[in-house]
Amino acid sequence: MTETAHPAFPVQTSGGDREDPPTVPLPPVPGGPQADPAPRALSGLETREVTAWFGPRKVLERVSFTMRAGEITALIGPSGCGKSTYLRILNRMHEMVRGAALAGEVLLEGEDVYAPGRRPAEVRRRIGMVFQRPNPFPAMSLYDNVVSGLKLSGIRASREERDHLVETSLRRAGLWDEVSNRLGTPGGALSGGQQQRLCIARSLAVSPEILLMDEPCSALDPTSTRRIEETIAELRHRVTIVIVTHNMQQAQRVSQSCAFFLATHDTPGRIVESGPTERLFTDPADPRTADYVNGRFG
Repeated sequence: MTETAHPAFPVQTSGGDREDPPTVPLPPVPGGPQADPAPRALSGLETREVTAWFGPRKVLERVSFTMRAGEITALIGPSGCGKSTYLRILNRMHEMVRGAALAGEVLLEGEDVYAPGRRPAEVRRRIGMVFQRPNPFPAMSLYDNVVSGLKLSGIRASREERDHLVETSLRRAGLWDEVSNRLGTPGGALSGGQQQRLCIARSLAVSPEILLMDEPCSALDPTSTRRIEETIAELRHRVTIVIVTHNMQQAQRVSQSCAFFLATHDTPGRIVESGPTERLFTDPADPRTADYVNGRFG
Protein backbone atom coordinates (compact mmCIF):
# COMPACT_ATOMS: atom_id res chain seq x y z
CA MET A 1 0.00 0.00 0.00
CA THR A 2 1.32 3.43 -0.92
CA GLU A 3 2.04 5.68 2.05
CA THR A 4 0.38 9.11 1.92
CA ALA A 5 0.51 12.27 3.95
CA HIS A 6 -1.65 12.14 7.06
CA PRO A 7 -4.73 14.41 6.81
CA ALA A 8 -3.69 16.12 10.05
CA PHE A 9 -0.86 17.70 8.04
CA PRO A 10 -2.39 19.68 5.19
CA VAL A 11 0.08 20.70 2.51
CA GLN A 12 0.60 24.44 2.15
CA THR A 13 2.29 26.00 -0.84
CA SER A 14 4.68 28.92 -0.60
CA GLY A 15 2.74 32.05 0.15
CA GLY A 16 0.04 30.06 1.92
CA ASP A 17 1.05 31.29 5.35
CA ARG A 18 -0.02 34.92 5.16
CA GLU A 19 -1.97 35.14 8.32
CA ASP A 20 -1.45 38.14 10.56
CA PRO A 21 0.22 37.03 13.78
CA PRO A 22 -1.53 37.79 17.04
CA THR A 23 -0.29 40.81 18.96
CA VAL A 24 1.31 39.61 22.17
CA PRO A 25 3.34 41.27 24.93
CA LEU A 26 7.12 41.23 24.85
CA PRO A 27 8.48 38.04 26.43
CA PRO A 28 10.32 38.73 29.69
CA VAL A 29 14.03 39.48 29.26
CA PRO A 30 16.34 38.72 32.21
CA GLY A 31 17.21 42.03 33.81
CA GLY A 32 14.64 43.89 31.74
CA PRO A 33 11.58 45.84 32.83
CA GLN A 34 9.41 42.70 32.73
CA ALA A 35 12.01 40.36 34.17
CA ASP A 36 10.80 37.18 35.81
CA PRO A 37 12.97 36.22 38.81
CA ALA A 38 12.54 32.52 37.96
CA PRO A 39 14.51 31.29 34.92
CA ARG A 40 12.42 29.79 32.12
CA ALA A 41 12.45 26.01 31.95
CA LEU A 42 14.09 24.79 28.76
CA SER A 43 12.00 22.94 26.17
CA GLY A 44 12.68 19.82 24.16
CA LEU A 45 11.51 18.52 20.78
CA GLU A 46 10.43 15.09 19.64
CA THR A 47 9.44 13.69 16.27
CA ARG A 48 7.37 10.56 15.83
CA GLU A 49 7.30 8.63 12.57
CA VAL A 50 8.02 11.72 10.46
CA THR A 51 7.90 11.04 6.72
CA ALA A 52 8.34 13.80 4.14
CA TRP A 53 7.88 14.22 0.41
CA PHE A 54 8.66 16.76 -2.28
CA GLY A 55 5.97 15.96 -4.80
CA PRO A 56 6.08 12.19 -5.44
CA ARG A 57 9.65 11.85 -4.10
CA LYS A 58 9.92 10.60 -0.53
CA VAL A 59 12.93 12.24 1.16
CA LEU A 60 12.51 11.10 4.77
CA GLU A 61 10.93 7.95 6.15
CA ARG A 62 9.59 7.30 9.66
CA VAL A 63 12.07 9.42 11.59
CA SER A 64 11.47 9.22 15.34
CA PHE A 65 13.94 11.15 17.48
CA THR A 66 14.09 13.12 20.73
CA MET A 67 16.10 16.34 21.11
CA ARG A 68 16.45 16.83 24.83
CA ALA A 69 15.94 20.17 26.55
CA GLY A 70 19.10 22.11 27.32
CA GLU A 71 21.29 20.07 24.97
CA ILE A 72 22.95 20.83 21.66
CA THR A 73 21.97 18.12 19.20
CA ALA A 74 23.98 17.68 16.00
CA LEU A 75 22.45 16.18 12.85
CA ILE A 76 25.16 14.63 10.69
CA GLY A 77 25.28 12.66 7.47
CA PRO A 78 26.18 12.96 3.78
CA SER A 79 24.63 15.58 1.52
CA GLY A 80 21.16 14.65 0.31
CA CYS A 81 20.19 12.45 3.26
CA GLY A 82 17.42 14.76 4.51
CA LYS A 83 19.08 16.56 7.44
CA SER A 84 18.11 20.09 6.36
CA THR A 85 14.63 18.95 5.34
CA TYR A 86 14.19 17.42 8.78
CA LEU A 87 15.39 20.65 10.40
CA ARG A 88 12.85 22.71 8.43
CA ILE A 89 10.08 20.32 9.35
CA LEU A 90 10.69 21.11 13.02
CA ASN A 91 9.44 24.71 12.67
CA ARG A 92 7.00 24.25 9.78
CA MET A 93 9.19 25.70 7.05
CA HIS A 94 8.92 22.49 5.02
CA GLU A 95 5.30 23.26 4.18
CA MET A 96 6.32 26.55 2.54
CA VAL A 97 7.80 24.61 -0.41
CA ARG A 98 5.31 24.00 -3.20
CA GLY A 99 4.41 20.33 -3.41
CA ALA A 100 5.83 19.44 0.01
CA ALA A 101 3.93 16.99 2.19
CA LEU A 102 4.41 15.48 5.62
CA ALA A 103 3.19 12.67 7.85
CA GLY A 104 3.91 12.07 11.52
CA GLU A 105 4.14 14.32 14.57
CA VAL A 106 6.48 17.07 15.78
CA LEU A 107 6.06 17.60 19.51
CA LEU A 108 7.20 20.74 21.33
CA GLU A 109 6.91 19.91 24.99
CA GLY A 110 4.37 17.24 24.13
CA GLU A 111 2.18 19.39 21.88
CA ASP A 112 2.04 18.76 18.13
CA VAL A 113 3.16 21.88 16.24
CA TYR A 114 1.15 20.69 13.21
CA ALA A 115 -2.10 20.23 15.13
CA PRO A 116 -5.17 21.87 13.57
CA GLY A 117 -5.44 25.47 14.71
CA ARG A 118 -1.73 25.89 15.45
CA ARG A 119 -0.48 29.05 13.77
CA PRO A 120 2.76 28.60 11.78
CA ALA A 121 3.93 32.12 12.71
CA GLU A 122 3.67 31.30 16.42
CA VAL A 123 5.48 27.99 15.92
CA ARG A 124 8.33 29.79 14.15
CA ARG A 125 8.56 32.33 16.95
CA ARG A 126 9.00 29.54 19.49
CA ILE A 127 11.32 27.54 17.22
CA GLY A 128 13.77 29.97 15.59
CA MET A 129 16.07 29.35 12.64
CA VAL A 130 19.57 30.46 11.67
CA PHE A 131 20.44 29.67 8.06
CA GLN A 132 23.57 28.47 6.30
CA ARG A 133 24.46 31.88 4.89
CA PRO A 134 24.06 35.03 7.00
CA ASN A 135 20.89 36.84 5.93
CA PRO A 136 20.68 40.16 7.78
CA PHE A 137 18.67 42.96 6.20
CA PRO A 138 21.69 44.65 4.58
CA ALA A 139 20.37 48.22 4.43
CA MET A 140 18.73 48.09 7.86
CA SER A 141 20.70 49.21 10.92
CA LEU A 142 22.07 46.68 13.39
CA TYR A 143 19.54 47.92 15.94
CA ASP A 144 16.60 47.52 13.55
CA ASN A 145 17.85 44.11 12.42
CA VAL A 146 17.66 42.81 15.98
CA VAL A 147 14.19 44.18 16.70
CA SER A 148 12.75 43.30 13.26
CA GLY A 149 11.54 39.97 14.58
CA LEU A 150 9.29 41.71 17.10
CA LYS A 151 7.25 43.34 14.36
CA LEU A 152 7.09 40.14 12.33
CA SER A 153 5.89 38.26 15.42
CA GLY A 154 3.43 40.96 16.46
CA ILE A 155 5.22 41.57 19.78
CA ARG A 156 4.70 44.96 21.43
CA ALA A 157 7.64 46.69 23.09
CA SER A 158 8.38 50.16 24.41
CA ARG A 159 11.56 51.98 23.36
CA GLU A 160 13.11 51.14 26.73
CA GLU A 161 12.28 47.46 26.26
CA ARG A 162 13.63 47.46 22.71
CA ASP A 163 16.88 49.12 23.83
CA HIS A 164 17.34 46.52 26.54
CA LEU A 165 16.41 43.69 24.20
CA VAL A 166 18.94 44.79 21.57
CA GLU A 167 21.76 44.87 24.12
CA THR A 168 20.72 41.57 25.72
CA SER A 169 20.38 39.77 22.38
CA LEU A 170 23.69 41.09 21.03
CA ARG A 171 25.46 40.13 24.26
CA ARG A 172 24.05 36.61 24.10
CA ALA A 173 25.18 36.36 20.48
CA GLY A 174 28.68 37.50 21.47
CA LEU A 175 28.52 40.66 19.34
CA TRP A 176 27.77 43.55 21.71
CA ASP A 177 31.35 44.51 22.51
CA GLU A 178 32.17 44.73 18.80
CA VAL A 179 29.20 46.86 17.69
CA SER A 180 27.81 48.68 20.73
CA ASN A 181 29.12 52.06 19.50
CA ARG A 182 27.74 51.68 15.98
CA LEU A 183 24.24 50.29 16.25
CA GLY A 184 23.14 52.58 13.41
CA THR A 185 25.53 50.87 10.97
CA PRO A 186 23.83 48.85 8.19
CA GLY A 187 23.84 45.10 8.77
CA GLY A 188 25.54 44.56 5.42
CA ALA A 189 28.64 46.44 6.63
CA LEU A 190 29.62 43.68 9.06
CA SER A 191 31.97 40.80 8.31
CA GLY A 192 30.49 37.41 7.48
CA GLY A 193 31.00 36.06 11.00
CA GLN A 194 29.55 39.19 12.56
CA GLN A 195 26.55 39.01 10.24
CA GLN A 196 25.88 35.44 11.34
CA ARG A 197 26.02 36.46 15.00
CA LEU A 198 23.67 39.35 14.17
CA CYS A 199 21.26 36.80 12.72
CA ILE A 200 21.57 34.76 15.92
CA ALA A 201 20.80 37.91 17.95
CA ARG A 202 17.76 38.58 15.75
CA SER A 203 16.49 35.06 16.41
CA LEU A 204 17.09 35.38 20.15
CA ALA A 205 15.21 38.68 20.38
CA VAL A 206 11.82 36.95 20.30
CA SER A 207 12.83 34.52 23.08
CA PRO A 208 12.61 31.22 21.18
CA GLU A 209 12.51 27.97 23.11
CA ILE A 210 14.41 26.10 20.38
CA LEU A 211 17.07 27.43 18.00
CA LEU A 212 17.65 25.54 14.75
CA MET A 213 20.94 26.09 12.90
CA ASP A 214 21.48 24.86 9.34
CA GLU A 215 25.25 24.68 8.79
CA PRO A 216 25.76 28.12 10.36
CA CYS A 217 29.55 28.10 9.85
CA SER A 218 29.85 26.63 6.36
CA ALA A 219 30.44 30.03 4.72
CA LEU A 220 32.79 31.35 7.43
CA ASP A 221 36.55 31.42 7.97
CA PRO A 222 38.11 29.42 10.84
CA THR A 223 38.29 32.41 13.20
CA SER A 224 34.62 33.29 12.69
CA THR A 225 33.71 29.61 12.98
CA ARG A 226 35.42 29.41 16.37
CA ARG A 227 33.53 32.50 17.59
CA ILE A 228 30.19 31.09 16.43
CA GLU A 229 30.95 27.80 18.19
CA GLU A 230 31.75 29.72 21.38
CA THR A 231 28.42 31.54 21.04
CA ILE A 232 26.57 28.24 20.55
CA ALA A 233 28.18 26.78 23.67
CA GLU A 234 27.27 29.86 25.71
CA LEU A 235 23.64 29.70 24.52
CA ARG A 236 23.12 26.09 25.55
CA HIS A 237 21.90 27.01 29.02
CA ARG A 238 19.36 29.48 27.61
CA VAL A 239 17.90 27.68 24.60
CA THR A 240 17.81 24.15 23.22
CA ILE A 241 19.83 24.00 19.98
CA VAL A 242 19.64 21.64 16.99
CA ILE A 243 22.45 22.07 14.45
CA VAL A 244 23.07 20.51 11.03
CA THR A 245 26.77 20.25 10.27
CA HIS A 246 29.04 18.44 7.80
CA ASN A 247 32.05 19.22 9.98
CA MET A 248 32.66 16.17 12.17
CA GLN A 249 35.09 18.03 14.42
CA GLN A 250 32.48 20.71 14.96
CA ALA A 251 29.83 18.13 15.84
CA GLN A 252 32.20 16.68 18.43
CA ARG A 253 33.12 20.09 19.85
CA VAL A 254 29.69 21.62 20.26
CA SER A 255 27.10 18.86 20.71
CA GLN A 256 26.06 16.56 23.51
CA SER A 257 23.80 14.35 21.36
CA CYS A 258 24.06 13.32 17.75
CA ALA A 259 21.93 11.68 15.05
CA PHE A 260 23.43 10.12 11.93
CA PHE A 261 21.19 10.35 8.84
CA LEU A 262 21.72 8.26 5.72
CA ALA A 263 19.96 7.79 2.37
CA THR A 264 20.74 5.76 -0.74
CA HIS A 265 19.74 6.16 -4.37
CA ASP A 266 16.64 4.01 -3.79
CA THR A 267 15.80 4.66 -0.12
CA PRO A 268 14.81 7.94 1.58
CA GLY A 269 16.68 9.47 4.48
CA ARG A 270 16.40 7.96 7.92
CA ILE A 271 18.35 7.88 11.18
CA VAL A 272 20.87 5.04 11.24
CA GLU A 273 22.04 5.71 14.79
CA SER A 274 21.64 8.31 17.52
CA GLY A 275 22.85 8.87 21.04
CA PRO A 276 25.49 10.72 23.04
CA THR A 277 28.00 12.38 20.72
CA GLU A 278 31.02 10.85 22.43
CA ARG A 279 29.66 7.34 21.97
CA LEU A 280 28.76 7.84 18.30
CA PHE A 281 32.28 9.03 17.54
CA THR A 282 34.25 6.59 19.69
CA ASP A 283 32.10 3.45 19.89
CA PRO A 284 29.30 3.51 17.31
CA ALA A 285 27.01 0.50 17.13
CA ASP A 286 26.56 0.57 13.34
CA PRO A 287 29.58 0.12 11.02
CA ARG A 288 28.13 2.72 8.63
CA THR A 289 28.32 5.30 11.43
CA ALA A 290 31.94 4.37 12.09
CA ASP A 291 32.77 4.69 8.40
CA TYR A 292 31.15 8.11 8.15
CA VAL A 293 32.58 9.73 11.28
CA ASN A 294 36.04 8.43 10.37
CA GLY A 295 35.87 9.95 6.89
CA ARG A 296 35.62 6.72 4.89
CA PHE A 297 32.64 8.01 2.91
CA GLY A 298 30.44 11.09 2.58
